[in-house]
Amino acid sequence: MGFTIFKIVLAVAAAFVFLKVGMTILGGFARPVPPPPDPGELRRVRLTYECSVCSTTVRMTMANDEVPEPPRHCMEDMVLVTSPDDI
Repeated sequence: MGFTIFKIVLAVAAAFVFLKVGMTILGGFARPVPPPPDPGELRRVRLTYECSVCSTTVRMTMANDEVPEPPRHCMEDMVLVTSPDDI
């Protein structure tokens, strides 16, 4: 009898944990996407990035930061190949 009650309490606790984790994950999806920056806040840049895995090259022409975070390609951060004098 005591072991059955322990199983029921354990099952209820596990269900509560699963429900709490599931609601937290779904709540993350329900948050609205932040608004894009105003067009006046973007600035012109001329940065060239290259993928270290497949050598794909990307040129960034507009950014909201002077030196933005590098884009990702092949699940890796791309490498900045623009010379530091051009930044």
